[in-house]
Amino acid sequence: GCQGNQMHPFNESNFIPDSSPGYLVRLINQMSMAGLERALAAEGLNASQWMAMVSLHFHFADTCAELARQLAHDKGAMTRLIDTLEERGWVERTRAEDDRRIVRLALTREGYEVAMRGRRKVIECWNHWLGDWNESEVDALLTVLRRLRTSMEKAGPCNA
Repeated sequence: GCQGNQMHPFNESNFIPDSSPGYLVRLINQMSMAGLERALAAEGLNASQWMAMVSLHFHFADTCAELARQLAHDKGAMTRLIDTLEERGWVERTRAEDDRRIVRLALTREGYEVAMRGRRKVIECWNHWLGDWNESEVDALLTVLRRLRTSMEKAGPCNA
């Protein structure tokens, strides 16, 4: 659960939106997604499509169900997203040799090129947003975000 011997950084007097990790992370995510949507539009991609393609490239997922889990999409929406990418010739579906029920997904050569062009645009966006940060500040941000992810994974769900 949420109780234990740990420090309690928040209480009713200091828990306001600007000190809420959830609020700040959501706001930053919304701002970054809006910026990425604009940057990726030139490739004919939206951010969800690009993230799905990059997840396939880095082998984070290779089925529709895994992608849906990875990107917090419902399976139906992910199936439609993959249909679109397949129609464009960027993703191909193949039946798994060992289990014909499993449909594996992979980028085509063209899909890989589109994903990598998109990746360069995303890199440009983040370099723009963090343009006035130095290397140690960027490292510190990533260290803290990874630590937060690990802490949340370890703590598990909160049954407040």
